Amino acid sequence: MTMDYDVVVVGGGTAGGPAAVQAARLGARTLLVEKNGALGGTTTVAGVSLPGLFHAWGHQVIAGIGWETVSRSVREAGLSLPDFTRWDLPHHRLQVRVSPAVLAAVLDDTVVSAGAELLLHAIVAEAEHDADGWRLALATKDGLHRVRAGAVVDCTGDADIVALAGLPRRTPPRRQPGTIMVRLGGYDLAAIDVDAVQAAHDDAVQRGDLMPADLAHNTVGKFLRVRGENAIHVTGVQGGTSRDKTAAELAGRRTLLRILRFLRRQPGLEDVRIESWAVETGIRESWTIDGYATITVGDYVSGRVWPDALSNSFYPIDVHRPDGDGIDIRPLPYGTVPTIPRSAMIPRGSTRMVVAGRAISGDQDASSAYRVQASSMAMGQSAGVLAARAVATGTDVMDLPLDVIRADLRAHGAILPGDVVIPPLPDNRPAQAGQGRTAATAGPSDPSPTKESA
Repeated sequence: MTMDYDVVVVGGGTAGGPAAVQAARLGARTLLVEKNGALGGTTTVAGVSLPGLFHAWGHQVIAGIGWETVSRSVREAGLSLPDFTRWDLPHHRLQVRVSPAVLAAVLDDTVVSAGAELLLHAIVAEAEHDADGWRLALATKDGLHRVRAGAVVDCTGDADIVALAGLPRRTPPRRQPGTIMVRLGGYDLAAIDVDAVQAAHDDAVQRGDLMPADLAHNTVGKFLRVRGENAIHVTGVQGGTSRDKTAAELAGRRTLLRILRFLRRQPGLEDVRIESWAVETGIRESWTIDGYATITVGDYVSGRVWPDALSNSFYPIDVHRPDGDGIDIRPLPYGTVPTIPRSAMIPRGSTRMVVAGRAISGDQDASSAYRVQASSMAMGQSAGVLAARAVATGTDVMDLPLDVIRADLRAHGAILPGDVVIPPLPDNRPAQAGQGRTAATAGPSDPSPTKESA
């Protein structure tokens, strides 16, 4: 393994893959470090195999490397894309269903073909910046390896490298719950007395056999209809340390077993089974950086175009409540396309460090929307340009000319803020997309695309 790199990207999830590919395609000697055995993060290892949203109001607003890998994986798997012109549909029906295995293989090929070096089953144990750049210690199965990098891109989701470097992180006082992804089988919904099971559920919660938040949408009917997919809340979980993650994994599996035991006691559900599950419990939020700018919910829902905006985002506000209060979904007004600024991706006081993904600087409500896969992919590509160009020019990432960054992004297929103009709403159309409904009636991940929009 080479000891000196221009760019080291830490975390091979939805942001890290595009970051490494972009940096390598710009000629940077790039290393991508990933703790798991597969790239893709939440989409593959945590089982949220419904990346979105790449389109807003019937128009594509996020493209580039992330879209390249997702759309290729759809073709390779023999799947279909949703009808993106139907922006009036609930937002979950415009997410792209992928095969996690195929997407992971496509990501492998894309990263390696770009010329980046890939190291799986490794984490960064130490991170320090000096006059010669970044010094990192990689913890691998064969011991510690020390490498140097001109720039670092933190795509860990928890701002791990930011913390190791001694830079501040922030966390909300009441974090959103995590989710363990499963798909249930072994029952016929039409043959089940849903009202009776709901009453049994309510009694189980009163007795303490179930937690109030175990079923994310608070209704047995919806849980059974979606077969449990993205419908379990794991409360009280943390992220950012191995101990926290261990506790989250144990809590996720305890929650799953608790639900399974309850269901198997109900008439018509005696043979319920788990057809698939994700090894890793998904974490919605943990730590964010103290950036030079902070994206507020007002910035997001107004579609503020930041002066240093480098990518678009599109998703409704999607706050999962931690105490059994369901999900707060707030669709965006027609025509709104939020943007992500460079200044929210740079930790205050850092040198040649970029953060991409859910850990960028923003408040809880805003981050509940831009944390999703397509937005993270766009951030990752921007981060790859920032890191590669900073090293190539001997410039800090905050001092790079915006026109140079934007030219690189467009040359590699990205769609930038201002590139797409949303036309006025026809007089006979509703003023708000069907991106979501109320927390009581719908959730952000009702997995319908296979039957209804794929």
